[in-house]
Amino acid sequence: MAEQPRLFLERASLRRRRLGDAARVLPVAAALAVLIPVWWLPWVFASAGGVIWLFVTWAGLIVLIGLLHRALIRAEAAIHNADPSASASQEGSDAL
Repeated sequence: MAEQPRLFLERASLRRRRLGDAARVLPVAAALAVLIPVWWLPWVFASAGGVIWLFVTWAGLIVLIGLLHRALIRAEAAIHNADPSASASQEGSDAL
């Protein structure tokens, strides 16, 4: 059998794609983090415990979004600094 060529993905490009995937999943994970505890234990979240849970979840999401945003900016800069011609061709494919 002939050996198939291995697919090589540049590390910076792969990292940017995975961070983009994380950014797409984060709103769903946030909704689940807010709603599932309320569905499972409504008597706990009907008082001050619910307000505290909501505030802590909200503050945690702000921190996660900030870290994800910073990582996405760094990953995008790494791609543009690595090969300007490749990033120009990739920008055209991302617009689709």
